[in-house]
Amino acid sequence: MATDKELSDFLENVERRAFKQAVYAVRKDEAALDIVQDAMIKLAEKYGDKPAEELPLLFQRILQNTIHDFFRREKVRTTWVSLFSSIGRDTESQEDFDLLESYEAEEGTQAAESSADKVEREQTLALIDAEVQKLPTRQREAFLMRYWQDMDVAETAAAMGCSEGSVKTHCSRATHALAQALRAKGISL
Repeated sequence: MATDKELSDFLENVERRAFKQAVYAVRKDEAALDIVQDAMIKLAEKYGDKPAEELPLLFQRILQNTIHDFFRREKVRTTWVSLFSSIGRDTESQEDFDLLESYEAEEGTQAAESSADKVEREQTLALIDAEVQKLPTRQREAFLMRYWQDMDVAETAAAMGCSEGSVKTHCSRATHALAQALRAKGISL
């Protein structure tokens, strides 16, 4: 069971990385801060009695679920706002009104992105995902923990049950293999 000090230290150490991960996912600083705070509260309330070594993986799962919940709420909110915005409109005077002509997406959001850019981004992400899946198991685990979950070398080594040197070797081999495979397909990041 984690002590209050261990839980507090863990949350203090993970806060900045979790915030970066949430900002990357939702692209809004305020929403990302809310997501991280919600995830921290959920961890403390529901899993504060778990051993300290289980906290990183539990927190990652809670953070991911909280990010998914944010997107679900946004989708519902957007749907209802668009439905209610059309109620009460005088259709006779605005017969030629087209919402799509007057709607301007916020700069930097996916809505402002052109269809060609979206398709290109999705294709690139699909290629990257396929190449990551082709990596050997240990390389894939090390790569995802280090660069996707933003765990440091020591945390990754503890989670994988190997030395820090092995983690560095797996990550190096994975990045070189991915770079070579993506270059062969014409993708340079």
